[in-house]
Amino acid sequence: MSESLVVCDVAEDLVEKLRKFRFRKETNNAAIIMKIDKDKRLVVLDEELEGISPDELKDELPERQPRFIVYSYKYQHDDGRVSYPLCFIFSSPVGCKPEQQMMYAGSKNKLVQTAELTKVFEIRNTEDLTEEWLREKLGFFTNVNFCVSKVFMY
Repeated sequence: MSESLVVCDVAEDLVEKLRKFRFRKETNNAAIIMKIDKDKRLVVLDEELEGISPDELKDELPERQPRFIVYSYKYQHDDGRVSYPLCFIFSSPVGCKPEQQMMYAGSKNKLVQTAELTKVFEIRNTEDLTEEWLREKLGFFTNVNFCVSKVFMY
């Protein structure tokens, strides 16, 4: 059996919120920040933010506690196209309690699967969450997609 360990489940209302967020029509940056309710062993909503830049988002994250973020980002490509990738960011700052880190790390895959996301990033220092960092991470996906589409064009 290759099932991964699931430490915490995802709250039902959060599953629905993530589904709606995935299909949102707004064109601004937005984030859903999630935390673990240790007593209930559930990933729950911490905060919802609209019109927030990556630099503003980092100010919303606790410096010594892990968080999960689903972030809808308005990405301006070099060729002028605009896309709105959904990113999963796991913030696990250095200095967190080991018990907390284990609960979050053990719950991450289940949450990523539930949210059906493929752009998964991790930061160990909240100060690293900048527009430049996010564009660099997303650039990898756009370059891979560009290369794949070039291969199929020939």
